[in-house]
Amino acid sequence: MNAIDYLLDILKFSAAGLIVIFTAWFFIKDFISERFNYQNLELRKAKMDHTLPLRLQAYERTVLFLERINPASLLIRLHISGMSAREMQNIILSDIRAEYQHNISQQIYVSDITWAIVKKIKDDTISMVNNTVNALPADASALDLSKTILSHLAGLESENPYEVALSIVKRDVQSLF
Repeated sequence: MNAIDYLLDILKFSAAGLIVIFTAWFFIKDFISERFNYQNLELRKAKMDHTLPLRLQAYERTVLFLERINPASLLIRLHISGMSAREMQNIILSDIRAEYQHNISQQIYVSDITWAIVKKIKDDTISMVNNTVNALPADASALDLSKTILSHLAGLESENPYEVALSIVKRDVQSLF
């Protein structure tokens, strides 16, 4: 056998080997890709199994916070007859700040938009109470403060901001599923 025949045989076997390798790679590549995707899916599922309850609890507490600082429930819950508007203002602001501090860690689990809305509602509620107290006479009662705030909310031309915030939170929760 001469050298040319020997080289041709090596070339034939090499070509056949490369064809076998590429054919095997073609079939194995899909299997490896599917296996990798399956492992990714399992990892995401395990992560969701752990974080989903925490996220749902955070959204529940966010809803509770929004409900508790809604003047319709806040004023009824904190009202003590015979109290002045300034005393009521101090109690309201203290309650809002305490509620916010109690729920501040929930921002980790809710969306940035939801948390920004929660902060804005809190700040707007504080501003509304402060502005209302400043607009009332010095001898105004807590009942006067409550009536003025509730009539202000009833007179809003747009939707109730507390209801809008709650609908955004609910929409965020629905996006989890």
